[in-house]
Amino acid sequence: MKCIYLMRHGETEWTLSGQHTGTTDIPLTQKGEEEAAQLGERLGSHRFQKILCSPHKRAQMTCQLAGLMATAAVEPLLAEWNYGRYEGMTTPQIWEEAPGWNIFSNGAPGGESVQEVSSRADAVLQKIQAMDGDTALFSHGHFLRVLAARWLQLPAEMGRLFALSPASISILGFERKNPVILLWNS
Repeated sequence: MKCIYLMRHGETEWTLSGQHTGTTDIPLTQKGEEEAAQLGERLGSHRFQKILCSPHKRAQMTCQLAGLMATAAVEPLLAEWNYGRYEGMTTPQIWEEAPGWNIFSNGAPGGESVQEVSSRADAVLQKIQAMDGDTALFSHGHFLRVLAARWLQLPAEMGRLFALSPASISILGFERKNPVILLWNS
């Protein structure tokens, strides 16, 4: 049965600082570039029927350094959550304005709601449903966490339960036709 490989982009300066990075197009750090190259080594010669990549440069650079961008298609639906007013802010900074705020419960003022991101994740899953072989998705932490929740037929809010590190590989698949997580945050 087919599998969906989820690859989060490598480290950026804002990954290190904890700033929410949605629409801001920042590059990978040197470590992020090294992580992306290692991601390619870990994937080895695995063949994918389809490779889709977020339009953000950090995801595209990760895909490129992993050796897969030449056969990848840019997919706007794989963009990171639009954080609106919270773009570039850390969670403690946001909590000064909105105590207890959580992206998975509250969405982003001036950006995307939880339902909007959930709908994008559902659209990605529907788009790759017809494919028989494995699919690789190069995207972002919060979006991929929502996508995993939706794969498991859970509400998008449950994405809060799935931590995801930079340049990690996760695999969604099936067990007896039931959607499952085969590998997470490796």
